[in-house]
Amino acid sequence: MLQNVVLIILAFVMFFGLGFIINMLMKTTWFPIYGYVVFVIGLVYWSWGSDTFWNNLTGYSIADILPMISGLGGAIVSGYTIRMLRLKGFKMF
Repeated sequence: MLQNVVLIILAFVMFFGLGFIINMLMKTTWFPIYGYVVFVIGLVYWSWGSDTFWNNLTGYSIADILPMISGLGGAIVSGYTIRMLRLKGFKMF
């Protein structure tokens, strides 16, 4: 249980940081969210072990899904943070 909590926090912080850096360098607000979705689709495709799509999705437990949702939350919050900083007049690079 404790490991899952640490993984959820780590996924959020990691994707927030990556999204923030990507937003600063590329000057796009929502690109990290699209990149995260592509990352998750690639991860699901890579771990494909069942015959059907439904069997593959039901093979994931809540312990697998919560860090994915947390990472998406980190990417979304990084977009809102960069957007707020730009509206307040901060210029990154």
